[in-house]
Amino acid sequence: MNAMLLDAKRSHLVVVDLQARLMPAIAEGESVIRQTKLLLAAASRLGIPVTVTEQYPKGLGTTVPPIQEALPAHAVTLPKTAFSAARDPAIAERMAALRGSGRDQVVVCGTEAHICVLQSALEFRNAGFTVFVVADAVSSRSPHSVSAACARLLHAGCHWMTTEMAVFEWMGEAATDDFRALAPLFK
Repeated sequence: MNAMLLDAKRSHLVVVDLQARLMPAIAEGESVIRQTKLLLAAASRLGIPVTVTEQYPKGLGTTVPPIQEALPAHAVTLPKTAFSAARDPAIAERMAALRGSGRDQVVVCGTEAHICVLQSALEFRNAGFTVFVVADAVSSRSPHSVSAACARLLHAGCHWMTTEMAVFEWMGEAATDDFRALAPLFK
């Protein structure tokens, strides 16, 4: 097993706080939504568990409709008030259960890169998960905050990748029905 590459059988996708009242302020927010929808399509096709977090939904609203509509049937949406998803008991319980079934790779996307994404990724890493943050599917209100988050995450041992890298690593090869179904999404 190569710890540097994603494996669909070992992965778990965590979509962090793509919420109605937050997204209008996010730099390149539409691009983040588009890339997250690609990740969700791949997760659905490949049977990768999906957890969606919502930071204080009473104040920030629920997950934006384009993401809600793209969620696989097996996705679980959980509210939180801690900035780090790892600190929420229900999310931590879900992560532990998935890890117990061999899902030790966490793929993280969402907002804001320097707050909830960063804190969640660092705590998942400290809990022993191999963490992959999807660069083109994360953002913040300021691009400078994204750069700072990237530097900290890389220094802490998290992997920084793109949506296309994640999906093609999950697929593993071209001569499959999964490839034929997902590859056209990248044209």
